[in-house]
Amino acid sequence: MRTATLGPLGEVSRLTLGGGGIGQIWGQNTKDEALATLVAALDGGITVLDAAPMYHNCEAFIGEAFGGRLPAGVKVTTKHQLGSPPAAEVAGRLEASLTASLEAMKLERVDLFFLHSNLHLDGFAYAHGDAHKDAFSTNWSLYEGEVVPAMARLKAQGRIGAWGITGIGVPTAVLRALDHAVRPDAVQAIANLMDSPGALKRYTEPARPREIAAKARANGLGVMGIRAVQAGALTAGIDRPLSANNPDNTDFTRATGFRALCAQWGEDPAVVAHRYALGMANIDTVVLGVKNRDELAQCLAGEAAGGLEPAQVAAIDALGLAEG
Repeated sequence: MRTATLGPLGEVSRLTLGGGGIGQIWGQNTKDEALATLVAALDGGITVLDAAPMYHNCEAFIGEAFGGRLPAGVKVTTKHQLGSPPAAEVAGRLEASLTASLEAMKLERVDLFFLHSNLHLDGFAYAHGDAHKDAFSTNWSLYEGEVVPAMARLKAQGRIGAWGITGIGVPTAVLRALDHAVRPDAVQAIANLMDSPGALKRYTEPARPREIAAKARANGLGVMGIRAVQAGALTAGIDRPLSANNPDNTDFTRATGFRALCAQWGEDPAVVAHRYALGMANIDTVVLGVKNRDELAQCLAGEAAGGLEPAQVAAIDALGLAEG
């Protein structure tokens, strides 16, 4: 498998195994298949496992599959969705979440620990769910005053190798964090042909994921591309029930022309979507949302095939699916 440099973390595989499908939150999956997929991913050359406690059984499965003895060169990430608690609780919540993740995975440290909350500037009002924003989003004052120093302490203690942010929050706040005097080591950025965060987007301004990835790269940060198939919207069919007005379902309908184009090429749309994401500028590794070995094998084959032809990229872009 091809490799890239993920900021200060060094060389990693171009594909990362995401924990959502493995943890049984993306469609149906059995424990045995999840464990087998973890092993198959490493056998296939993947060197990064992207875990999180909110991925249900993912961290426990990693602990069971490898018994705390990961193969040499394999890196692990985890996350915490902090929100905006009282300032005095921030460090403790981050530490407690990390401790629980390490215990579940039977590890003494992780290579990368993400703040998995949205970020918003002080006084910002979300278009959707603003009354509950303290549960899913971290305000700038808490980020700058509490999160940044808490992450630095965890890094100094050797419990994490690096820290990052999940760049799905309000773009103005995310971009400010990437330019801050004390920057994260990595960012997870939307990387799909629609530039769409789907149901993750609660604000009205453009998502600007390519600008976020470019800013991170320019400042020496690692960039992990997420949602390459936009939660299933860029696959042959959504694998879970969604309401008609769910943004992921809306994106699936908008992508009808993309699926038709893939059919003309005789290609699986999920594979094409992953190859498109792998060819995007400033993306070091693409996080997979696969849940079984068959889906993993498709993605491994797509990576081995390399990037799409320029004419294919142009044809996809000409569909006008990218958000403005």
